[in-house]
Amino acid sequence: MYDLIPHLINGLALGLLFALLGLGFMLIIGVMEVINLAHGSLFALGAYLALALMAPDGGLPFAFMEPYYALPAVARYVIALIVGPALVGVVGMGLELCLRRTYGTDPLYGLLLTFGAALVLEETIREIWGSTEYYLPVPKAISGGFIFGDLIYSNYRIYAALFAAAMIGVLWLFLNRTPYGAVIKAGAHDSEMVRALGYNLKRLRLFVFAFGAALAAIAGIIMAPIWGIRPVVGVDAVIPAFVVIVLGGVGSFWGAVTAGTLVGLVVGLTAAFLTDWSMLSMYLLLLAVVTFRARGLAGKASVLEA
Repeated sequence: MYDLIPHLINGLALGLLFALLGLGFMLIIGVMEVINLAHGSLFALGAYLALALMAPDGGLPFAFMEPYYALPAVARYVIALIVGPALVGVVGMGLELCLRRTYGTDPLYGLLLTFGAALVLEETIREIWGSTEYYLPVPKAISGGFIFGDLIYSNYRIYAALFAAAMIGVLWLFLNRTPYGAVIKAGAHDSEMVRALGYNLKRLRLFVFAFGAALAAIAGIIMAPIWGIRPVVGVDAVIPAFVVIVLGGVGSFWGAVTAGTLVGLVVGLTAAFLTDWSMLSMYLLLLAVVTFRARGLAGKASVLEA
């Protein structure tokens, strides 16, 4: 049992990051009523932009950037955490503007458009950064490890778990304690009622899509030192995000958080015994839950349970 503690910590960190990624995915589905298949590519883009802002050889070979790279690693990391998601949010706005022509039509059109956008983003990443796998450098303060008893723990994994938990808390406070959050929640339940109350629905959708894209980028930046950075990392991210929102129940904030944590813990513990089955374990968990509860852990009842 003592030897399982590092795997539990790794699983908890991974689960909280899955939850953060899934919450951004869920916000877009709730307000836009579109399954954003480009969410994983936005995740990858955030990681690559952070790489460019952290390392001199990370994709921005401009002479005027040399004074910037002279900044301490901590300063560059903080800037990457702010600027990277902001830039990905702008990309998300552009994607939402393209999606507007699909509103009110067959949902398949929006699905295909976001799938095409995912391919475009992935190929753009390949054109700029190539297909080489990178690793995001992190400040020394959160790298390395420490010894507790007979075990060695990763400082970064603990930092990732604490950061993801803090972000989830901030997001909950924003959605439940601010008027903007109330409008977003209302839009997820009845967008036409929001429009009838005088709110600009187009502006709301634009903001929510950018917000969801920025959350994907934040998750990408934090997970980059754990997963590595490669063009197809978005595919590795969008599937767990989808599993999290289905397992937790579409539209449930704490359902997504619970599901993400469970998925991470199951993956982490499975890796301790059967490494090759670690990612497969989350699909088995999903299958086990939806077999007995089709709406997920905290979702509302559906016609599937009638």
